Amino acid sequence: MVANPDLVAAVFSCDRPPPNPRLIDRFLVVAEYEELPAVIVANKADLVAKDRAQAVFGPYEAIGYDVVYTSATDGTGLEAFADRLATGISIVTGPSGVGKSTLLNAIEPGLRLETGEVSEALHKGRHTTTHAELHPLRAGGYVADTPGIRELGLWEIPGTELASCFPEFRDHLGACAFNDCTHLHEPKCGLRLAVQSGAVSEARYDSYRRMREGDQAG
Repeated sequence: MVANPDLVAAVFSCDRPPPNPRLIDRFLVVAEYEELPAVIVANKADLVAKDRAQAVFGPYEAIGYDVVYTSATDGTGLEAFADRLATGISIVTGPSGVGKSTLLNAIEPGLRLETGEVSEALHKGRHTTTHAELHPLRAGGYVADTPGIRELGLWEIPGTELASCFPEFRDHLGACAFNDCTHLHEPKCGLRLAVQSGAVSEARYDSYRRMREGDQAG
């Protein structure tokens, strides 16, 4: 664990392994609950067309999240990624195989972090980082490289606080007819009305519903 971080950089790959929006949502919910600024790093951007990457990550930019498209292979976004980590303590996290250690090696070659390949059969990464390590950066700040995560539990977040961990939901939560609305089945729910009107993404609401009902992201 890393105490008192200033930023969470949640790294996901544009391909190999393919991005999982439900897992992206889980990382962001945890960051929101801990009141930590988050940047989404869309790595391996060289593997897919730009419009394909933006189809997955663009909606998060529309919500207001900072998204950086990167590739250690062709250098895309490395300077922008390094700039985000240049102050304070940053946690670099995300699923296995998305290239976290490779990215850190690219912006700070002296780190020489161990990297691994993605399983062609399972399209999942192999764990190479086995524990969190704190590294100083020449440009300033410190970064914690953390083990890859394939599933992310939400057991510490009360169900009553989950909806407020979705920033775009917040303006609609006070419009419900019931103060204890779960936003799942109650009549005159402000959030579900916002989904029906298109003001809130159906995909993001579906993530909320699954989290609230206790499903796990795969």
